[in-house]
Amino acid sequence: MSGHALDPARLGDHLDRLYRAAWAMCGSREDAEDLVQETFARALKATDQFTPGTNLKAWLFRILRNTFLSLYRRERNNPLVGGLDTVDPSAQGVAGDHWLRDDMELDRLRKIVAEEIEAALMTLSDEARTVILLDLEGLTESEVAGIVGCAVGTVKSRLARARSALRRQLKDYAR
Repeated sequence: MSGHALDPARLGDHLDRLYRAAWAMCGSREDAEDLVQETFARALKATDQFTPGTNLKAWLFRILRNTFLSLYRRERNNPLVGGLDTVDPSAQGVAGDHWLRDDMELDRLRKIVAEEIEAALMTLSDEARTVILLDLEGLTESEVAGIVGCAVGTVKSRLARARSALRRQLKDYAR
């Protein structure tokens, strides 16, 4: 590895964020795990292409998105496989948030809310869902534009429409 390449150990710092985005894109844990694994494999092969001092998270999300699109296109044309766009209705939310695990009523309520948010996200187009997820990860509109390959104005427009659609669908949770 050259002195200008990325330290592969830094890739793991973004695993949880990439997994959450992949899970929302794919709709199932198994597909999300496969997508993140493929993203890391591609990132490791391309570490010498990463420019030190630039945004590693944005670079990884761009690889994630491009990998998702490649896999989605391949699976979409396979008549024997449901593809990455198949939503598993039995899939549950991302684990790891157990701070109130003894309160069964609260757990049930949180599951219902999480499922409704997930369902609302899954009604968005792939483009809208992607910009929402990248925005939630804290990327700037310019970084999102670079990742999805469109103009900043397009990102702003997609974000506004996606947020509006989510507000309408989740209006019962507004305060």
